[in-house]
Amino acid sequence: MRKVNPIPDISAEMLLNYLYPEAGTRWIAQNEGTFYRNYNSDVLSVDDEKMEVQTSRDSFMSLLPQGLLTLSTDLKGEGAAERFKQMERRLRLLHEAFKPIDTFRFRDSLYLESQADSLLQNKLPYILNTYFGVDLTEIENPYVREAALLLPYVSRRRGDFGFLANLLQVLMKCDVHMTTGRYSHTDTTQQWLPMVRYELLIPGLSSEEYCQKIKDLEPLREFLCEWFIPCEVWCEMVIREHGVPQQTDTRLTLGYNSEVISE
Repeated sequence: MRKVNPIPDISAEMLLNYLYPEAGTRWIAQNEGTFYRNYNSDVLSVDDEKMEVQTSRDSFMSLLPQGLLTLSTDLKGEGAAERFKQMERRLRLLHEAFKPIDTFRFRDSLYLESQADSLLQNKLPYILNTYFGVDLTEIENPYVREAALLLPYVSRRRGDFGFLANLLQVLMKCDVHMTTGRYSHTDTTQQWLPMVRYELLIPGLSSEEYCQKIKDLEPLREFLCEWFIPCEVWCEMVIREHGVPQQTDTRLTLGYNSEVISE
């Protein structure tokens, strides 16, 4: 018999399905009464060898009329002690007789809890697939797969550039510097688009590592631009080094921490 001291408000069904998912509905329930709940949690103890669980719940026996179990005169007069022992024996027998009913009821609750848990686990993939047309199983890029989990909140996060900076920082595990401004491919101020630029500060990358990071970043940039960046905003995401520049054979990695400007 193993004592269990979980979160007081957690139900026995949720706890057992979490700790013993392979057990299914093979548990035998022994309801000790709600009196114990005054100072205990729902689960009093668990015997994983005998597959028995004690709960602080009322048995079906508690629904029986009081006069059917004992009489008001049982503990009065001579021989009260002997009658008390007989009464306790009757209660034990009745408790054992109602244990199958309590067990079947508990197993039904276990099954319903497992079905509800399964529905909740599949809720997010169902929403993404039905309402956004995104199938998580078909997304190969791990960064995009993580970002797709935020699609249910896209209506409140679209255009929140600071939130996207924090998201990139968490996904790429690096510092992110964000700037906003104007973009024009003709270098004029007459026709321009709002611009947001994210610089991912990742030091110490070799040429191969830098190319791989850029390759992994591009699908994420396209995904965020499609869902979280307004269509009229030009978005750039680049990888920069900060601190001491990374050198490979005394040469800087071209394009990593430098720009080529043509006049």
